[in-house]
Amino acid sequence: MLSRRELLAAVPFARATARAADPVSVPFGFSLYGMKALALPDALKACAEIGYRGVEFALMPGYPAEPKLLTAAARAEVRKRLADSGLAALGLMENLSEPAPDAVHKANLERLKAATELAHALSPGAPPCVESVLGGKPTEWDTVKEKLAERLGAWAEVGRGAKTVIAVKPHVSNALHTIDGAKWLLKRVNSPWLRLAFDYSHFGLRGVKLADAVSELIPLTAFVHVKDAKGTAEQFEFVLPGTGGTDYAAYRKLLAEAKYAGPVVVEVSGHVSSKPNYDAVAAAKASFAGLAPQFAPRAKR
Repeated sequence: MLSRRELLAAVPFARATARAADPVSVPFGFSLYGMKALALPDALKACAEIGYRGVEFALMPGYPAEPKLLTAAARAEVRKRLADSGLAALGLMENLSEPAPDAVHKANLERLKAATELAHALSPGAPPCVESVLGGKPTEWDTVKEKLAERLGAWAEVGRGAKTVIAVKPHVSNALHTIDGAKWLLKRVNSPWLRLAFDYSHFGLRGVKLADAVSELIPLTAFVHVKDAKGTAEQFEFVLPGTGGTDYAAYRKLLAEAKYAGPVVVEVSGHVSSKPNYDAVAAAKASFAGLAPQFAPRAKR
């Protein structure tokens, strides 16, 4: 049985969560997954000027924050820029697939280790979680779930060794795609170092009510993405938050009632960023304008 101190150390922002009463106390940020073409200094400057309180760094190959691209000096410079701009490192995004063949699984563990090292370099003493989807297809769940739990047990060990939470994200098109599956998986792995990254858009496409998704999964969640979606689980399009049907006033209230005080981070889907003439800064501004009344009402706009 973990002590309360150990549990609080394992979950980012857990101390804040334990005493949270203010529904707008969550750190509200923007994922640099939506700013691939911008150099890190430019992306951080833009997010700070818009009014965000933090950012999620995207670590996949080809992104400016890919760990192998960042020397010790570069990491120190990013940390300084974060501090100077008043931004926090709210999360680190990876894009891994499990269960995978042994060689790929081993490479996944190495990427997670590199991500946790970067988490500590950017935020010493309070590393943000590393979050990832898991891949696969919905029809594969029953076939892969036991092996998936085994593989994620190894992920959790990486998190334990680095004292950094790994958060896995249910996705409408992945093997892990349901509330029951997410709850089963975390119970089977049974580690405070493996939590959920919650993104309601994936559940909304399956007809799950916002209140039900929040009440079931937020207690298991270390990180929240926000975006909207249109369509069905079989045919859908992700869109900017505030341009779909999500009631963000209700969402904020539900998060507060669930005593969640971790990050709430805007994610711009590739459905949006891959379009011709996509403007990353304009997307960040539009998302902030739509959500700031709920998540950052005192921020400059």
